[in-house]
Amino acid sequence: MLARFVCASVAVVLIAGTAAAQSNSNSGSAPQSNLSVPIVPQAAPPTREQLERQKALDSAYEATMRKVPDKKSSADPWGDLRSAKGKQ
Repeated sequence: MLARFVCASVAVVLIAGTAAAQSNSNSGSAPQSNLSVPIVPQAAPPTREQLERQKALDSAYEATMRKVPDKKSSADPWGDLRSAKGKQ
């Protein structure tokens, strides 16, 4: 009788421990909910300076990508031995 009670108590403690580990009860500044997805406040829209900086970064990236040469074909050591048509 006592062994059954101890086993049942251990099972309840283990289940409660895993359930507590999954909860969002962190003490943080962001609001929390009971959902598994944290609620994060929306970011402010970007300012004109941020938009201009992003456009400058994008144009610099595009210019850099145009300078990169095309990728060479892979080095296939068996390429000369294979026929283009395959076996017929």
